[in-house]
Amino acid sequence: MRADRPGVDVFVRLCDVDPNGKSLNVCDDLVHLDVGDDTTCATVRLSPTAYRFKKGHRLRVQVSAGAFPRFARNLGGGEPVESATALHKTNIEVCHDEAHPSTVTIPAR
Repeated sequence: MRADRPGVDVFVRLCDVDPNGKSLNVCDDLVHLDVGDDTTCATVRLSPTAYRFKKGHRLRVQVSAGAFPRFARNLGGGEPVESATALHKTNIEVCHDEAHPSTVTIPAR
């Protein structure tokens, strides 16, 4: 991934979607990355869970740059989260090509 600000958050959530489209959160987590001008690899390890998806249900993987109020907001200026006051627009690019493969790995039994 690439970003135009010095530090970004990457949030990933795994959801169970029933046949009617109702989505239930299963597990999630967030990582903070210090990003320079180069492409950075983001690895988000979701919390361990034991969950059975019913027949006819689908998996949804949500990727975003934050999850307020679950996690404190990253205002994008590089200041400490607890004292930052100025909000900065942040552009994030998720790379997906031969040189930068993006994957989601979900262990299953």
